[in-house]
Amino acid sequence: MKDINNTGKYTDRDWEELAAHLSGERTGNTELLSRFAEEDKHNTVIYWKELREMDKEKEINVDQAWDKLYSRLKNNGLISEEPAVRRRFFTPALYRIAAALLLLLGIGSALLYMYNKDLFGSLIVVATTEDQKNLEVTLPDGSTIFLNRNTQVTYPRNFGEGERSVTLSGEAYFDVARDESKPFTIDAGEAIVRVLGTSFNVRTSDQDSPVEVFVRTGQVMVTGTDENNGLVLDPGYIGTVYPDRAERSVNTDPNYMSWNTGLLVYDGQTLDIVFRDLKKVYNMDIVADDPGILSHTWTSPIDNQPQETIIRLICASFNLGYAKDGDVYHLKRK
Repeated sequence: MKDINNTGKYTDRDWEELAAHLSGERTGNTELLSRFAEEDKHNTVIYWKELREMDKEKEINVDQAWDKLYSRLKNNGLISEEPAVRRRFFTPALYRIAAALLLLLGIGSALLYMYNKDLFGSLIVVATTEDQKNLEVTLPDGSTIFLNRNTQVTYPRNFGEGERSVTLSGEAYFDVARDESKPFTIDAGEAIVRVLGTSFNVRTSDQDSPVEVFVRTGQVMVTGTDENNGLVLDPGYIGTVYPDRAERSVNTDPNYMSWNTGLLVYDGQTLDIVFRDLKKVYNMDIVADDPGILSHTWTSPIDNQPQETIIRLICASFNLGYAKDGDVYHLKRK
């Protein structure tokens, strides 16, 4: 909805001028039109030109188009009552824009709707970047979601009114408020997760990797998108959903949830495993210039320490030195 809010940059006079250009009443590439085109994320100018070419011989009944458009805007909650100055403000050029918008809305999956399903605020999308972790999202029912890096969760603005459903891409930890009348459903791409009230982790790496669900409390039902091969998972279990099957196993990795807690614990694991975990949890890239360094074993916990502290502890423990090249730590023997 950020793009839609940018409409406040333009005055009524600006909109009238833009409408005149788009409708063909004015020609030339003005500074205003150029600025609008640069900021327009929905390619309105391009789509308008395409619409003008659809059927040049047919006239649009602008009064009828506006009445339909107004009704749809009102039903979507974008306006509460008809403005008294509607007829004065909507000049013939703006009538054409309103009619064009009505056409765009009716096209369905084509054109504008295909590029922005959230045009009228029906969906809320929250996403993290490579540098963000543990972003907390609180849903209207009191459930909370913690997003790992490069993760996106989408849910309807009226979440909980009819059903509780979200769509997930990436990895997130869920703490779901219990409501037996409204199961909580997660669309994880290749798997569907259903719960009443529990805490669990869902990992969706990419379309070629299986979906993993780890349960901390309560019970979770996991199925494939075809509703077959369903699993009921108890606390401590991981459900792995492949395109043709689903498997259940006991979690034996003490650091499975470390991305969320920041705590890494070890009992004699080699440094290659430690470095892999540090990449996942702390986004640290560590390279051993001497492969023999990776055979050293580590037994100390790492608990939400700064990157510089972690690398200095590793070097002090094994008499190593390090150099940082960009975001990569290079380890070498002294």
